[in-house]
Amino acid sequence: MAVRRAEIKDIPRLEEILYQVHDVHAKVRPDLFIPGKKKYTADELEAIIGSDDTVIFVCTNDEGLVMGYVFCMDKTYAGNHSTNSDKMLYIDDLCVDEKFRGHHVGRILCEYVKEYASERGYQRITLNVWEFNKSARAFYDALGFEPLKTVMEMRL
Repeated sequence: MAVRRAEIKDIPRLEEILYQVHDVHAKVRPDLFIPGKKKYTADELEAIIGSDDTVIFVCTNDEGLVMGYVFCMDKTYAGNHSTNSDKMLYIDDLCVDEKFRGHHVGRILCEYVKEYASERGYQRITLNVWEFNKSARAFYDALGFEPLKTVMEMRL
């Protein structure tokens, strides 16, 4: 397995995996996620790949097939009169193709992101995980992520 930055040629595989992860969310919360959709369009993926604002890393197998991805965003905050500055790398999206789950692809991607962030002077890595996604929560717990804050809702 190898990790590298995503390239334009990866867009079809990224889209396949984006549909998978969106489907997981849409099945549980169709009030929030539209079934059959995905988070990014092909044009948006192309723009992201060509920018420095968001970095996409992919994990490939020996044949070069993309097995999973992670989208990372710089969330550096200058601070103000009551808070310190903060150089944070935010994981916007991480997903492993369902055929490759359980093969440590997610762990490899997270370790790569950890090295990437450390080399660039980030103080921490953050992410959001949906409360209903118990397997994702357990995965992040096992990697050493800890809750930072809780967003709560009251459905009407």
